[in-house]
Order: sequence, then C-alpha cells, then structure tokens
Amino acid sequence: MVPRLRAEHDLPSAELDAIEEHLHDDNRRLTGRDDDRTLIFALRDEQGRAVGIAAGYSWAGIAELTLMWVDEAHRGLGHGRKLLDAFVAEATARGVRRIWVPTHDFQAPGLYEKAGFERMAEFAGWPEGHSNIILCKTLPGNA
Repeated sequence: MVPRLRAEHDLPSAELDAIEEHLHDDNRRLTGRDDDRTLIFALRDEQGRAVGIAAGYSWAGIAELTLMWVDEAHRGLGHGRKLLDAFVAEATARGVRRIWVPTHDFQAPGLYEKAGFERMAEFAGWPEGHSNIILCKTLPGNA
C-alpha cells in the first residue's frame, strides 16, 4: 500500500504525541543520549488553577523553555521571574550547559535578558510587523 498525503489539521493530540515520541526515539538512537525529561513549573492560585507556567525539557546537555505564561491578572508581580529562576535552577541541577528560549518582541525578551540570556538570532516579519527572538543562557559551571 502506498501512503497517501492528507491534511489533518485536527489530528488528535494523543496521536500527535505518539508520532512525536517516534521522533524522540530516533533522536535518542542517533545521538546515543536518552536523558530527555520534561521540565515544568506551575504557579497555581488558591483554587488550584494554573495562573503561570514555565515548561520545556532538558536533553543532551541543553534545555529549551518552550512555554512561558503568566495570567494577566498576576503579571507585574515578579511571578514570571520566579518561574524562570526555578526553570534555570532545575536545568542547572540536571547539568545543562545552555538554555534556549524563543520569544517574540511583544512578549518578554527583556525578562530573559535581565536574567542573563543573550539574543542569538532575530527573525523579522515573524509574525508580520514583529520579530521572533531566540535567546540563550550559558550556565556557569556547566559550560
């Protein structure tokens, strides 16, 4: 049977997760590194609702912060920095050498720069009228 290409923009997340795991298996096999782990800190209110998150992973001596968010009602109170500091501390404890983070110019590049991240790349027009910024922090003692 010949595979057929179809648009599946509503692919169930469980199926997408299973496919992503195949990619991770290939990456582990090709690099000989199987130390990948999620790295997530959540900030919760009194009802247990998530009002902030720093989420990503560590693998092969690096970490990537893929999702950073604080609910609008809780912004400006230092929670973003608390989440970022916890993420960096855990990455350091795991022996990570560098942490990568993508952000946009309208999000929080200043937060990362104040925490010692350096701009490595900036892609103008992503989205139109804005930039996508890639930052990196080299961790002391792990370089």
